[in-house]
Amino acid sequence: MKHAFVFPGQGSQFTGMGKSHYDQSVFAKKLFEQANEILGFRISDIMFSGTEAELKQTNVTQPAVFLHSIVAYRTIEDAKPDMVAGHSLGEFSSLVANGTLSFEDALQLVALRASAMQKACEINPSTMAAIINLSDEQVENICKQVQEETGEIVVPANYNSPGQLVISGSLKGIEVACESMKAAGAKRALVLPVGGAFHSPLMDPARKELQEAIEKTTFHNPVCPVYQNVVAKPVRDKDEIKENLIAQLTGAVRWTQSVQAMIENGASKFTEAGPGKVLQGLIQKIDKTTEVDGVS
Repeated sequence: MKHAFVFPGQGSQFTGMGKSHYDQSVFAKKLFEQANEILGFRISDIMFSGTEAELKQTNVTQPAVFLHSIVAYRTIEDAKPDMVAGHSLGEFSSLVANGTLSFEDALQLVALRASAMQKACEINPSTMAAIINLSDEQVENICKQVQEETGEIVVPANYNSPGQLVISGSLKGIEVACESMKAAGAKRALVLPVGGAFHSPLMDPARKELQEAIEKTTFHNPVCPVYQNVVAKPVRDKDEIKENLIAQLTGAVRWTQSVQAMIENGASKFTEAGPGKVLQGLIQKIDKTTEVDGVS
């Protein structure tokens, strides 16, 4: 039996996240205070008592989810993952868990990523939409057709589970694509309350900024493979991990394919470390026979 550890992305945040760890663990308190110092503001205060609106700000959300995930992971006694993966932002958490990145370097990259993505959103007004109950192939074909017919950008962004795929693109592209998805039989084609087209070519300005920072950061060969979003296969080479991490901002999150590959390679238990239970639910939809649990 192989044990996989997985880490959630943006959207799993909630007010009060991490407070019990801070109150009950000297180690966790130290990690929170270290993060406050690195970020230059007291993110712990926003995590523990901030409003929902404050927590939704990208420059807060991403480091908050990352920080909570690492604190939760490090509370697990004798955690020895055979493999790791993270959903979008969660990939940075997974790279700390398997020793590729130090906590400090990863947090700095996450903060820069959040800032760069926010700037890219302001340059290109754009959004995302969840498509329910169509096959991946149908969604891919409709996105391609809409792009060819309108010249607008619209692409598959998050392959979350069979029958649940998020698309990303320009406001007009998403609007036209949603109508086409409904016409093709989608149960729902719901525009999401996000301020940008994450994991699409519209994030290219952010990709360039993140690439510069990643290339200056020390990466180590990991203790176990990471199943990276853009390739959905195990990676152990630090240089390849760098390339895939850079490509992730404009490439799709192939979560369904990543989980399937992990199961094919022997994973029978998945532990989600971080806020919420989103990934546990997705993994169960991908394969009901897997054992899932979480540490929050």
